[in-house]
Amino acid sequence: MNQQNNPKIHILLVEDDEFMQAILEEILQTKYRIDIRPDGMTALTFLQNGNLPDLIISDLNTPNMSGLELIEQLKTSDFFSSLPIMILSGEESSDKRIKCLEAGADDFMVKPFNPAELEARIKMVLRRAGKSNF
Repeated sequence: MNQQNNPKIHILLVEDDEFMQAILEEILQTKYRIDIRPDGMTALTFLQNGNLPDLIISDLNTPNMSGLELIEQLKTSDFFSSLPIMILSGEESSDKRIKCLEAGADDFMVKPFNPAELEARIKMVLRRAGKSNF
């Protein structure tokens, strides 16, 4: 079954900006099941409550727990370490991108973004994680 017809592909979006939440939800909701949390702390609680998405897309600069801190928390957990994580951030610093990738992020994309490129990168990360048939 291909991903476009598979409502079981579940993405957790960690984004505090309501405008960006709405844009991402509009882009992604036709192909994926989306849950949105405003920061890393509520995302971590969501995960600890038994909600396991196929992919996490996180902003880097969120309150309470940043995207980098979320990556570090998840990658040190035996239970969550294999969850694919993609950072989608307005942060253009090469140092930040390197830190996120070295901490365990599977991809890093800078805002503003091209929706078609976002979709291609999501498919790539899911394919590498064995979560789709591409």
